[in-house]
Amino acid sequence: MQSASVIDVPAGRQRQGKYLVFQLGKEEFGVRVVKVREIMGLQEITSVPQTQDFVRGVINLRGKVIPVIDLRRKFRLDDLEDTQRTCIVVLQVAHEGGDIMMGVIVDGVSEVLTIQENEIEDTPEFGDDVQMPYILGMAKVKGAVKILLDIDQVLTNNEIRGLGRETAMETEASFDF
Repeated sequence: MQSASVIDVPAGRQRQGKYLVFQLGKEEFGVRVVKVREIMGLQEITSVPQTQDFVRGVINLRGKVIPVIDLRRKFRLDDLEDTQRTCIVVLQVAHEGGDIMMGVIVDGVSEVLTIQENEIEDTPEFGDDVQMPYILGMAKVKGAVKILLDIDQVLTNNEIRGLGRETAMETEASFDF
């Protein structure tokens, strides 16, 4: 019997710990609690022209303009109407130029879980054409599978550099008189 091929987790990527669990459609995802800075209700988002389709725009968070991405669009999931549970999770994301604050729109936040290494399986391999460095693994908790994200890997460095430019342009534009 052949075993399923899995994507090995690179050394140094610790997977166990506390995760904020949120929904995108029927799926549940987890992101490390240490990356979460704030959870807020959906608010007015200023769209920025000529951005990627998954970039909803920017918000003003206590005087700081931060980009907001729609994870549903980023992961190519079907669009759904926003609901009362739709919210923005503000995260601190590391990339080559340093940490940035970024908001991600999710369908709802459910809980914080402590997940042990023995509850996490490696990500199955879906072929050479499908690269998913942003998935740490699949957690089996309470009879359900939760996809654990390495939020630092969800956007490429080029996409993050683009977000930085868009945020800077919006900040400059907001002070034009």
